[in-house]
Amino acid sequence: YNYREEAGMIMMEQVCKSYRIARRNAGFKEACKSLFHREYEVIAALNDVSFTINDKEMVGYIGPNGAGKSSTIKILSGILTPDSGTVLVDGRIPCKDRIEHVRQIGVVFGQRSQLWWDVPVIDSFELLKDIYSISQSMYRRSLEELTQLLNLEELLRTPARQLSLGQRMRCEIAASLLHRPRILFLDEPTIGLDAVSKLAVRDFILKQNKTHGTTVILTTHDMQDIEALASRIILIGKGRILMDGSLSDIKKGNADIDETVAELYRSYDI
Repeated sequence: YNYREEAGMIMMEQVCKSYRIARRNAGFKEACKSLFHREYEVIAALNDVSFTINDKEMVGYIGPNGAGKSSTIKILSGILTPDSGTVLVDGRIPCKDRIEHVRQIGVVFGQRSQLWWDVPVIDSFELLKDIYSISQSMYRRSLEELTQLLNLEELLRTPARQLSLGQRMRCEIAASLLHRPRILFLDEPTIGLDAVSKLAVRDFILKQNKTHGTTVILTTHDMQDIEALASRIILIGKGRILMDGSLSDIKKGNADIDETVAELYRSYDI
């Protein structure tokens, strides 16, 4: 089967990724000792991870802290290279075809910014236009649409450092979509947002998927995000895929989504 012929498909097959972490005990003596003899521990972030996501799907990628979610997103984005296994995103190997790959994807890390801190948001957008080589006509259309849908009119001339968290996240999402990517990776996009901002971001992501057919992978600890956006969930724990299905597969009776997922984590001992 030729995966490259399947437009928009995301495929990971038997992917492994580990990190070497330096360890030492507390104290000055231990610090001196570590200068000459450093001890390392190998942590398996991803262990034989396999899944396939089709074009225009919206998938919630969930798991506890340290489960391997961000490592997966970084590998799919081309930021990290896997130790072994196969990764294809829309027919490309992310870590090898990085320049072409980043033209087709959008990434939002809730705890990191792609906006320049001290300049107005519109200046960051103009710089991203040049980085992605977006034509003037496409840039104008995208900016107009995103400004309207995310209500950015009052924010564009404000430096990023003067924005509230909710305002900045709306600008971050706009920045990741200026070049009209086919695939959007969202890593904790609603972290720290108030209820109104969360609803606005969720509504926008749904519209983006419906209007432009954008494929979305969402990692979050906010299960209301998953319930509102994802038709499918993939559960990862201790670097392994533990479940791949829909919310209805795991819901029991009238239990709310947080209780359902907490019970799921307990059942898998993660």
